[in-house]
Amino acid sequence: MGLPAVVLLLVLVLAVSAAGLARARCADAARAGARAAALGGPDADPAAAARRVAGGTSEVVVVRDGEWVTVSVSAGIAPGGRVLGPVRVSASATAWVEP
Repeated sequence: MGLPAVVLLLVLVLAVSAAGLARARCADAARAGARAAALGGPDADPAAAARRVAGGTSEVVVVRDGEWVTVSVSAGIAPGGRVLGPVRVSASATAWVEP
């Protein structure tokens, strides 16, 4: 009876770790997108910059509000497979657009 509990605990720890890593990747991607939008330039594409960091399956939303830009990145993961089901993680970053 003790071994199944240990295995379940291990699966839960690995699932939480995977979700934490995915959340950190989304945060890095949101910061990269906000930085690209803030610096501007003729070929600045904040969504593409965020997708490069987050990966192809992520969703990126860029909202410009006057002198500010907010980039939100979300991704779905299944850290526990069929046992725990899918989890959606997200992060956003806001930056001031340089003139």
